[in-house]
Amino acid sequence: MSAKQRIEQRLTAALAPQRLDVVDDSHRHIGHAGHDGQGESHFRVEVVSDRFDGLGRIDRQRLVHDLLEAEFAGRLHALQLRTLTPAEDAVR
Repeated sequence: MSAKQRIEQRLTAALAPQRLDVVDDSHRHIGHAGHDGQGESHFRVEVVSDRFDGLGRIDRQRLVHDLLEAEFAGRLHALQLRTLTPAEDAVR
C-alpha cells in the first residue's frame, strides 16, 4: 500500500471527511531537505470534516499530524494542510 493510500485510509477512518484530497508533491521537492529521491515524502492534503467544528487552525492541524504519526516516523517529511469544516468549505 502506498503512503498516499495509508494517509487516505487513516484520515477517512478517523475524520469521516465529506471531502479528502491527498496529493503526493514529492517530485516538486527533489534536491530539498527531507527528499531522498525515493518519493512519498511530501504531501498536500485538503480535508473537510465535521470533526473540525469548534477547533482552531492549530488544533485541527495537530489532530491530523497525530493521526499520521506513523507516517512521520517513516518516510513522510512534509505535510501541507488545509483543514475545513463543511460550512467553511461551502463558503469557498
